[in-house]
Amino acid sequence: MKNGQAWGWRIAGLVFLVDQLSKWLVTGPLGIDRIGAKLDLISIFDLRFVPNVGVSLGLLPADSAWMRWALVLLTGAIAIGVAIWMRRETNRQDKAALALVLGGALGNILDRIRFGYVVDFADLHFGEWRPFLVFNVADAAITIGVVILLIRALFVREGQPKAVAPVEKQNA
Repeated sequence: MKNGQAWGWRIAGLVFLVDQLSKWLVTGPLGIDRIGAKLDLISIFDLRFVPNVGVSLGLLPADSAWMRWALVLLTGAIAIGVAIWMRRETNRQDKAALALVLGGALGNILDRIRFGYVVDFADLHFGEWRPFLVFNVADAAITIGVVILLIRALFVREGQPKAVAPVEKQNA
């Protein structure tokens, strides 16, 4: 495996590990493991247990075993697609963004397999206003990765291909 390839897999692995470790710390040692459990850290940020049975923004709620496994398969297929894209990607910034998405997706997929829901716990709020739903490290990594990909796709132009001079026909 080329060094550039290993670099992307390391980022994805690190995101996955930090996500799973943070969820374990919150639900294990800190005891925030049931609906209603929370820990106020600072005036704008709490740790609050929220089992997310849907996908992003609570869409497609998996309210049955069939839907749970359908979401596992769907998100697994997306993760495979992202892994293939990351493997083929040559741009280092795009590879890093894809690695963030992949590591986060794998963390949330493992939750859904183990628990039937994704463990969300990070609650950023300003008074009663919440700019985001309660989220986790995986969600943050996925969002940051997607934003990087979008910004790069919309606003960053890699070196333009140089014009090739027309080949003149040679008379034989």
